[in-house]
Amino acid sequence: MSSTLNVSLTDELRAFIDANCGDGTLYATPSEFVRDLLRQRKSQLEAEATRNSILEGYRDAIEDRVVEFRGDLQSILKKAKK
Repeated sequence: MSSTLNVSLTDELRAFIDANCGDGTLYATPSEFVRDLLRQRKSQLEAEATRNSILEGYRDAIEDRVVEFRGDLQSILKKAKK
């Protein structure tokens, strides 16, 4: 599903977009350029959240805030795939 969003830009931002679209650039249209920037930012935020979760896990392990897992990981993964 596609949606439209109208955005007001400063002259400086519009010139930046225009400089990155069209002949000799990676993007044919300003929409392609802006969509790619948004995807990149979304990916950055997701990577940051993952990194923070990993660091939190390391901190938990360092500070001995862990519980030994005594289950069967393979069976849990098989159930999750169903």
